[in-house]
Amino acid sequence: MRQFIDHIVNRRFRQVYQALEELRLIKGKSDLAKKLDTYNHVINNILKGQRNITLDQILKLCHFYGVNANFLFGLDEQMFLDERVSEGQLPARSIESMTPDYGGNILLVPIRAQAGFVLEGIEGVKNDVKRFTIPGLEGNLLAFEIEGDSMLPTITNGDIVVCEEIEQGQPLRDNQVYVVVTDGIVAKRIQQVRDGHQRVIRLRLISDNKEVYPPYEIDVQDVRKLYKVKYRLTGFGVN
Repeated sequence: MRQFIDHIVNRRFRQVYQALEELRLIKGKSDLAKKLDTYNHVINNILKGQRNITLDQILKLCHFYGVNANFLFGLDEQMFLDERVSEGQLPARSIESMTPDYGGNILLVPIRAQAGFVLEGIEGVKNDVKRFTIPGLEGNLLAFEIEGDSMLPTITNGDIVVCEEIEQGQPLRDNQVYVVVTDGIVAKRIQQVRDGHQRVIRLRLISDNKEVYPPYEIDVQDVRKLYKVKYRLTGFGVN
């Protein structure tokens, strides 16, 4: 068993697994197991150092999550090929990558329908909601079109952000971008403000265009819904 624990690829895999959880790209071992076409107990055994990760599993890990294979083999210290993933920036794709699909997994909520959707659910605005797919993006996701310049240069006016809903009690990550729903709907970076008992009592909402839009705080009880922004779709050039 010792040789499995000490193997560089297995050690690096454990680091990748932890990063994927922290970045909310996976929800646990079973989620990752499905992507790697294996079983929950296999992932568990690799994490415990009881078996080696296979080459096929490595290839799928790199394909689905953009993991740098050289990192896994100890040849590089950059974990993801797109280093923005680990720096709190948003991976970007072209709006042209959107494929209209009646049964697609991503709901596009037009600006005029946003308030009704987040407060009433899809039944309240179903005539305004369209579905689409993007290769490589799976799960039940929502997309919002962004107006304004408060998140420049990360998000530009007219960009579409693809999000997953955060359930009550799920942990949040400071300095990541969320769509925050109170009486209005905004896309901001958040920082959690805690009291003396380490309970989150407020959220500090931060614009990337800080020179024009200063940070402000809201009480957590005023937050109706939160959506974690996973990708940005833009009509501008993508690096």
